[in-house]
Amino acid sequence: MSMTLPAHRPVPASALAPAPRARRRSALSRYSDPDGRSREVVALPGPAGSTLVVDRVDVGGDDADERLVAHLGADEPSSNAALIAAAYVADRHCRPWPLARRLRADDLEHVPFAGAPPRAEDAAFAAPRLRDRTDTVYELAPAGSPTKTIPELRWQRLAGDGPEVSAVVSVRDVIGALEDYEPARSLSVQAVAALEGDERLSVAALRAELQRLAGSRIVLNRRLREVVLAAVAREGVSMSEIALRCERVKRDARGNESGETSWLARRLGLQAEGGEASATPWIHSDVLALIARRGLGLCPLEVEL
Repeated sequence: MSMTLPAHRPVPASALAPAPRARRRSALSRYSDPDGRSREVVALPGPAGSTLVVDRVDVGGDDADERLVAHLGADEPSSNAALIAAAYVADRHCRPWPLARRLRADDLEHVPFAGAPPRAEDAAFAAPRLRDRTDTVYELAPAGSPTKTIPELRWQRLAGDGPEVSAVVSVRDVIGALEDYEPARSLSVQAVAALEGDERLSVAALRAELQRLAGSRIVLNRRLREVVLAAVAREGVSMSEIALRCERVKRDARGNESGETSWLARRLGLQAEGGEASATPWIHSDVLALIARRGLGLCPLEVEL
């Protein structure tokens, strides 16, 4: 079943009026917008058993500025709404505001994915190939297994630009190789939402990988590395001083103290850990916060991707 995002035709301003308030549901996620307003992402009932994932102002039922995050079909499990909400809120620092279009009145009447039933030969998900800095290509495609009765939708590392697969990898592996959460995370979320319940192609492994990614406290270090290197180049601060501020101290034979720059370089992905062939693109969120607050005097959000 190929999934394509529907094109939205321009609509008159009258069609953007707030839709009638549906029964209030508990929030899937909450965050603050650039104006400091508290917002919530909720799941609301849609037509024919579908579910609307909606981003709105969290002010006790106010229906102003409701925005459509996703419209899920009736055959999709309720867990998909929470998965999409988590990815949507996690992306708020990487995308310009607003994050989604306004909810329209016809969204409460439209049945998603309505039309002819899918054909067996359409059980596939068309996603663009992604390429990392070493020119390695990654593709989201069905992967067979002798122990599985149906193929699984998985990220795969290709041997070149052709179809030959070098290895099946996790969405986290792809994100680490690209040193960016997008577009691999969004493509994976969309694939799970589109193909959940399709008996010809399993998304169980991909869904589990997304859940582990959303709950992990290990995050990318690229933005932190860029900010540290910019501070060293433009502000005259040294990496030794930054490490000292983080209380990472080393002493020479005479007892002179300096910052442990090798510790900082490893955390930033500039130097490989002992025994490793390459530097890691990951850092624990607590360590990122330590370097941001003490080492740079910044809010951790300013150095997160």
